Amino acid sequence: MSVFIFVLIIIVCVFLALIVLIQNPKGGGLDSNFSGANQIGGVKRTADFLEKGTWTLAIVLFVLCLASAGILGTNAGSVENPNSFEETELTAPEAAPVEDTSGDAAEMPTE
Repeated sequence: MSVFIFVLIIIVCVFLALIVLIQNPKGGGLDSNFSGANQIGGVKRTADFLEKGTWTLAIVLFVLCLASAGILGTNAGSVENPNSFEETELTAPEAAPVEDTSGDAAEMPTE
């Protein structure tokens, strides 16, 4: 179930990115391509469609993210999930052996 939701999230993100890239920040967007078609579809309707599509996809993305968080939250402590967070006892690593350096410098071999 969570894989299905993740795939839906990716698809919605791609569509949302495409719709945002189609829009012109100054209000033009697809309007420039339909300058002669004002009588047929209307520029205002194109802008309204893109704005409604953006809001709809943003809301769908928000709901899907909440659903995935809910699903992952319920499966986080289950026995079947090997990646779940469990309380583990932290232990300090063993110290490395220390060499005795108290000897005379003359006794040390030189190369």
